[in-house]
Amino acid sequence: MDFNTIFLLIFGLIVLIIGGNLLLKSAVSISMKFGIPRLLIGMTVVSLATSAPELIVSIKSAIKGSPDLAISNVLGSNIANLGLVLGITILFSPINISKSVYKKEWPIMMFSALYFLIVILDGVITKIEGGILVCFLIITIISLIKLRDKNEVEDQLENEDSIIKSIIILFFGGLFLFYGSEWFIDGAIQLANSFGISERIIGITVVSVGTSIPELVTSLVAVFNKEKSISLGNLLGSNIFNVFAVLGITSLVTPLSVLDQNIIDFDIYVMLFFAALILPLIFFPKKLVLGRKEGLIILLFYSFYLYNLFY
Repeated sequence: MDFNTIFLLIFGLIVLIIGGNLLLKSAVSISMKFGIPRLLIGMTVVSLATSAPELIVSIKSAIKGSPDLAISNVLGSNIANLGLVLGITILFSPINISKSVYKKEWPIMMFSALYFLIVILDGVITKIEGGILVCFLIITIISLIKLRDKNEVEDQLENEDSIIKSIIILFFGGLFLFYGSEWFIDGAIQLANSFGISERIIGITVVSVGTSIPELVTSLVAVFNKEKSISLGNLLGSNIFNVFAVLGITSLVTPLSVLDQNIIDFDIYVMLFFAALILPLIFFPKKLVLGRKEGLIILLFYSFYLYNLFY
């Protein structure tokens, strides 16, 4: 491994994150200019923008002939969201859980995880299965909007950008995403080759954690600013979107074939484990509160998973 590989990987990740943030800012701004309700923006535009790094990385990995990198990116991001991002967040500060989490978001996330298991068991995710995943995404968005508690207070979004400025930001956001993902993927593949590590391992660790950095930074900033509005529902929603949108759209572009059997025999079940683990932690030992003890438990399980990947 040389300096160029590390530089390509880190620089690509930085450009990727900047591109995602620019895309998020412009997408929300343009949506508000057209009078789209804040609720709809939050559930669609914001979700798509924050998952754009995962989506672009997975699509480009698949096109470059690295399907394991594309699949393991989704798997690793979902594991990292609950095992790393949530664990670190509640380790810093406990968060309260709304009832909608175990009544709506968690069941939908479990369904998405189980369906992921079903479509991947034969080792191929076809274009038809990708289309079904995208259909589930549309149904999920419509269902969450209809089932939304009308008494819940929406966050106020301020928009001071002109439409021209928003379009310019959108253009550069897309440009940064395109080139950042290109450099990041090339760096990841070179890293795997230089160490003799499989693309699955690189995808489920370096790539997935890298594309989950925006969620981690956002959560930590909220904690340090003492904003108790952090919700587990946001991370569950991200996991739902990763399966239905990222995996669905990627397999629509090109069918995904599993090359490393460990993805089917091990990784997919780890994702299911972390998804299922959330429900009992919500109720025990303290009901509807995730605190430092739960954070430590989650991080220990995540650390044990990483240990098993390399040893």
